[in-house]
Parts: sequence; structure tokens; C-alpha cells
Amino acid sequence: QVQVVESGGGLVQPGGSLRLSCAASENIFKIFVMAWYRQAPGKERELVASIGSAGNTNYPESVMGRFTVSRDNAKNMVYLQMNSLKPEDTAVYYCAAYPSYNDYRSDLGSWGQGTQVTVSL
Repeated sequence: QVQVVESGGGLVQPGGSLRLSCAASENIFKIFVMAWYRQAPGKERELVASIGSAGNTNYPESVMGRFTVSRDNAKNMVYLQMNSLKPEDTAVYYCAAYPSYNDYRSDLGSWGQGTQVTVSL
């Protein structure tokens, strides 16, 4: 089972940028979907970006135009570039790997431990 580890979180001022990284334990070339989620205290988990094996991406309206997900299959890495950050982006960000369509549909992904992103003055 693929394992993922997130990194790159931290404290940033509103309007700033951060790039999160997700390192996978095995080749991600054939992994159906790699996704980024976030969860703020007292709130439900929210999908913030996903990228399919063909490079197709998906974003919710809340981050559209500010966040960009990418994958480097050669390095087994997935990235989340976050620009124009807002205080409401503060959350723990998680990377998830869904090896197959069924895994994605059933929400049976491999998750990392998360990385904290705090947007504040």
C-alpha cells in the first residue's frame, strides 16, 4: 500500500504563498488520483485539489485560481502551490493517494499525517 508524507506547511501572512509537498513511497505513475484535503478545527474535511493520472485537475470554487496542484511522476511527488492565501485557508492539509477508481469512489485512500498551514498577521 502506498504511503504518503506531507511537508511544507507553516505560518504565512495573508496574501502570501506556500508550496506543500507530498512524497509517495512508490511509483505514482499509475495512481488514479492524488488529492489534497484540508480540515480546520470544528469544520468538515474539504477537498482542495485533485490530479488524475492523466494530469486532469479539479478544484473547488473556494481555491480556484489561487491553488495549483501538480505531480512529478519521476520523483513520486505531488505539490500544492498556494497563492494569495487568506486566513480562512488556515487548516491541516492532507495528501491522499487513490490507486484505483474504486478506491476513489469509495474514499479508500492512503493518507499522510498532515501539515499545518496557518495564515495570519
